[in-house]
Amino acid sequence: MRDRLGVPLTQLRERLQNGTGGERAATPLVRNGRILAASAVLAAGLGALFWLLAARWFSAEAVGRSYALLSAAMLLATLGSLNLGDVLVRFLPTAGERGRRLVVRCYTISTAVGAAVATGFVLLAPQLAPGLTELRESWSAILFIAATSAYTVFVLQDGALTGLRQPGWVLGENLIFAIAKAVALALCAILAVEAGILLAWAAGLVLAVTVANTVLFARALPTAHPAPGSGASAPSAARPHRMARYAAADYIGQLGQTAVSKSLPLFVLGRLGADETAYYSLAYLVTDTLYQAAYAMGQSLTVEGAAEPHRLAEHARHTLRHTALLITPATVVAVAAAPWILDLFGTDYAAHGTTVLRLMALSAVPNVLFGVAVHVARVRQALAFLTGLQLAFAAMLLTLTLVLMPRYGLTGVGAAWLATACTLALVLAVMAPRWLTALPPQP
Repeated sequence: MRDRLGVPLTQLRERLQNGTGGERAATPLVRNGRILAASAVLAAGLGALFWLLAARWFSAEAVGRSYALLSAAMLLATLGSLNLGDVLVRFLPTAGERGRRLVVRCYTISTAVGAAVATGFVLLAPQLAPGLTELRESWSAILFIAATSAYTVFVLQDGALTGLRQPGWVLGENLIFAIAKAVALALCAILAVEAGILLAWAAGLVLAVTVANTVLFARALPTAHPAPGSGASAPSAARPHRMARYAAADYIGQLGQTAVSKSLPLFVLGRLGADETAYYSLAYLVTDTLYQAAYAMGQSLTVEGAAEPHRLAEHARHTLRHTALLITPATVVAVAAAPWILDLFGTDYAAHGTTVLRLMALSAVPNVLFGVAVHVARVRQALAFLTGLQLAFAAMLLTLTLVLMPRYGLTGVGAAWLATACTLALVLAVMAPRWLTALPPQP
């Protein structure tokens, strides 16, 4: 039976239910990207809530020492993970029955490297961080090394679940981690446990890792199948040496970006002092949340692009549009409400940090194009472009900060973030016909 336009009613019903071809193809891309973005924002917000509760229930000294120890463990775990989480995001969608072996191999490498760098840190702690006296005790040092190794798994499991199109569990395990450590923190506070903050964090970590990997190995991996036309059957699709080259190139680029963004507070501290560093840190916290949300949307692009490389350009355009629709309103709110957001921390924060927050938040909008380009390069395995793009961001941000900060203070730092994002976005827009192209389907 047909309607008056000659379209079969069954086809018309499918169109009304699923949308047109482009919209239908974009549905999992956008849906999964939004869930991942929500997970990133939720993790940032609940992480801040954990420390707010810790500050209310424990002494300032306990909070400071615990924060330093956990920050060191998370940094070392991130370095030890060798960016293999992004390897899982890129290659698991097409790994099929080899997925379990790939996950186990990445877990083994990252936990071993994480333990090694944590051991090195413990041995050098008296020189690198003399204030961390806890690491001088054997039992404490062993727990620190174990926690660092466990957190590498926590870092990688997000990549594995994302690569297997299980973003709901990424959101779920972050919720489990947050709730579990908050409950454990309350219990430790009631029982007056001296190391309560550390124990609460560890308890939440163990529970989240256990639940996530039970789902991963018992449910997600056994049902994983490569998408038709993804190239999973190609002999070189996921060879170890290709993945090693990919991981090394992406790791170098990510390391450059991380090193610069995390070291900027040190430059601010040395040039402008501790108070200005505090004002900058809150501006960075808000901006980084916007950046992480955009990055999470891009991970969905990597998954869908790897599964359907011949539709990469189409998926990239959908990601660009929907990420911009997500980030732009959030940026407008951050810019407009900047004084009131900072005033929650004190009038001095609002007086001195509003301008830098507004400038840095504005940089999140042009950064959307940069993020899409990075994830397209991951799908295409354009390693030189991928590494060069990330290092260009790091070099430009560092250079502009060092040039502008002495003359303009924190305003100069904010301008450096905005100028870097706008410049790279402009270059990428001009070069779009060269990097925003689809890959031919593999036989």
